[in-house]
Amino acid sequence: MPSTSSGHALRLGASWIVSAAPHVQDQFLNELSEGELLALPYLFEFWAMEHQLPPEGDWRTWVIMGGRGAGKTRAGAEWVRAQVEGARPLDEGRSRRVALVGETIEQVREVMIFGDSGILACSPPDRRPVWEAGRKRLVWPNGAIATIHSAFDPEGLRGPQFDAAWVDELAKWKKAQDTWDMLQFALRLGDKPQVCVTTTPRNVGVLKTLMKSPSTVSSHAPTEANAANLARSFLEEVRARYAGTRLGRQELDGVLLEDAEGALWTTAGIEGIRCEQAPELDRIVVAVDPSTTSGANSDECGIIVAGVKMAGAPQDWRAYVLADCTVQGASPAGWAQAAIAAMERFGADRLVAEVNQGGQMVAEVLRQVDPLVPYKGVHASRGKVARAEPVAALYEQGRVRHLRDLGALEDQMCRMTVQGYEGQGSPDRVDALVWALHELMIEPVAKWRAPRVRSL
Repeated sequence: MPSTSSGHALRLGASWIVSAAPHVQDQFLNELSEGELLALPYLFEFWAMEHQLPPEGDWRTWVIMGGRGAGKTRAGAEWVRAQVEGARPLDEGRSRRVALVGETIEQVREVMIFGDSGILACSPPDRRPVWEAGRKRLVWPNGAIATIHSAFDPEGLRGPQFDAAWVDELAKWKKAQDTWDMLQFALRLGDKPQVCVTTTPRNVGVLKTLMKSPSTVSSHAPTEANAANLARSFLEEVRARYAGTRLGRQELDGVLLEDAEGALWTTAGIEGIRCEQAPELDRIVVAVDPSTTSGANSDECGIIVAGVKMAGAPQDWRAYVLADCTVQGASPAGWAQAAIAAMERFGADRLVAEVNQGGQMVAEVLRQVDPLVPYKGVHASRGKVARAEPVAALYEQGRVRHLRDLGALEDQMCRMTVQGYEGQGSPDRVDALVWALHELMIEPVAKWRAPRVRSL
C-alpha cells in the first residue's frame, strides 16, 4: 500500500500531481512500490478528467457528449473495464455479458477495441482480454465476454442478451432508432443493466429523446478539455476554421444543437450562409429589443448589428449580420449604453428600437446616454412569427449572410417555428434581428414598390 502522502496524492488525481512542485512529484513516485508504479498507468480514476467518470446515482444510460478528441472513447473503454474487471484478474466483475455497438463492425473493431484509446490499449497485461476474430468477441481472463454489433444490422441484436453495453457515436448512425430499440430489449441480464453512450452530438431524434429520459445522465466536454493529448496544430487549425460557427459548437464544443419542428431557420441553412467577413457596407443599423425589467432573472435585451450592401434594385441587396451585443440583467441605462457602444464600434447609421412596452421611455433612456443618437422607434402591430416570416424568406432567397460568433442568436433562430417560439423565455435576439433586417431590407423594398403620385 502507498504511504500516507502518496495515498493522498492518488486520491487527488493526476491534475494535482502534474501541477505540484518537482520535489513533490519525486517524493510521490519514490514512495510507490514497484507494483504500484506498474499499476499507476491503468488507474483511470487517477488520470481521468471529470467528464470521463460515471455520475453517481441510479441511472440506466450515461451519455458522454463531447467535441472531437475530448476523450470520449477512452471514457467508454475504461467504463467497460470497470464493469467487467474484479478486484483480482480472475475475480468476476459487475458485468459478464457486454455489447459493443458502433456504426459498423470495422469501427467497433478499429476504434472501440484496437484503437489508441480502445479497450485493449487501456487494459493492464494481467487483465487484457483476448480478441477472438472468428466469433467477433473479446474474452477476459475472468470469463467476461463482449460481443460486437453494427448499427447497420439492428436485427443482429435480436437474440443475444447483456447486462451492459457501450454505444459509440450513436448520433451518426443511419439506423439509430431501430438499433437502439433492439439493444434495449437485449439489456435484460443482471440487477441493473446500464449503457454508456459516447457521441459527438447531432440534431437527431434518438439522441434528443434519450437526453429527455429521466433515467439518463450526461457529462459534457469541449475538445480543449483534452488539449494535453492533442496536437497543438490540430487545435489551432480547427479553431481557426470553425470557432464561432454552429458546426464548431457541435463538433468542437460538444453542444447538442436542436432545430425545432417547423423551424423558420435550420442549422444546415445557417451554416450555408456563413462568411468570414463582410464587404464594405453602405448602411449599418443597431436594432434593440428592450427589456422592461433588470436583474439576474430578467429577459435579455436583444442588441443586433447588421448592415447592407446596396447593389441594383432593393430586392437585390445583400444583408450581413455582424454582431450580437445582447445583454442580460442590465438596467435601462445599462442596455442603452451597450446599444450606443455597438453603434460606435461598427459606425452604425441608425439605432432602431421596439417601443411597444417602453414607449417614450426608450427614446428618453437612449438620449440620456447620447442626446444626438440617430434613433427610430418601431411599433409591433403583428405577432413575432408574422414579423419573422418575411425575414426568414430573405434567408431562403440567399440574401443574408452571417459572420461568426452568433451562436446564441442562431440557437434562438432554430427554435422559432411557425407555431411560435419553442425555446425558454423570450426570443429577444431574434426580435432584434427581425427589426434590423426589416429596416435594412424589407422597408426599402416596400418604399421602392409603392406607387408614386404625380403632382399636377
